Amino acid sequence: MKTALFSTKPYDRHYFDRYASEYKQELTYFENRLDLRSAPLAGGYDAVCAFVNDQLDRPVLTLLAENGVKLIALRCAGYNHVDIDAAQELGLIVVRVPAYSPHAVAEHAVALILTLNRKIHKAYNRVREGNFALDRLEGFDLYKKTVGVIGTGKIGQVFCTIMQGFGCRVLAYDPYPNEALAQQGVTYATIEEVLSQSDIVSLHCPLTPENHHLINAGTLRQMKEGVMLINTSRGALIDTKAILHALKHRKVGYLGIDVYEQETDFFFQDLSEEIITDDALMRLISFPNVLITSHQGFFTEEALTEIARITLTNLTNYERGEFIEANTVVHGQVTGR
Repeated sequence: MKTALFSTKPYDRHYFDRYASEYKQELTYFENRLDLRSAPLAGGYDAVCAFVNDQLDRPVLTLLAENGVKLIALRCAGYNHVDIDAAQELGLIVVRVPAYSPHAVAEHAVALILTLNRKIHKAYNRVREGNFALDRLEGFDLYKKTVGVIGTGKIGQVFCTIMQGFGCRVLAYDPYPNEALAQQGVTYATIEEVLSQSDIVSLHCPLTPENHHLINAGTLRQMKEGVMLINTSRGALIDTKAILHALKHRKVGYLGIDVYEQETDFFFQDLSEEIITDDALMRLISFPNVLITSHQGFFTEEALTEIARITLTNLTNYERGEFIEANTVVHGQVTGR
């Protein structure tokens, strides 16, 4: 089957090429981000393979369908960037990679916590300049701190377990509590209780219309003074304007984000010689207590291997008229090939 991969980076080629022949799939790589301008490149392909910042709204999906595309294979877990209703109406099948390595993202969230707390990034730069002073590098013990976890799916579950290993009290909110976590000592509470009692709040939930701007001026007011906020899920869970205000007024003491509300135009690119025109992003970067990474939480060898293998499995199963329910977002009409 012929598949066009968009938003391709060298590491995508490396892992997909490693396994493509095993699955007997024909892949063509495009560096272009998938949007209305680049969608015609998919003409003549059975499927497109898209990533988190590709544009899959109604106009793009309509153009893909008109060009003969039948399958949208997401090489990510989230699908908030896909117009699901439009895909259903157009008869497009949408599949994804629901779990590639929950440990990768959970461990990255912990890395953000440790780096912000112990100011590792600042210490590294100081020592390189011959400055071995400890002034303003003090942190705090994680031991016995209260960590609030919003979302206890696969990634949230791993994160809870890691934080318990530090001796933290873990509070969690999820509409569907995980009984295994409750049995190992995680306390489920209301979202208000989680926000008000936690020294650290970490977001591990998908982006939906219901939780867009989950962290906003109102929910920020419920948090402790000087709270640490971590987001490795989706940027639009946080209202950027509200978080800037909270940082400026020292309500939020630390912010660690691997995602950003307007990341589409910036992340996964080298813009070191460009003028970055996003004033909110530049303001965030200017705060000494903010740490931003560019959506690299998933970026481990194990995760990239699973992403390639599961995506290729999804393509192969489509050819066979088979589906793995957990991997399928939208069922369409499978035509014989």
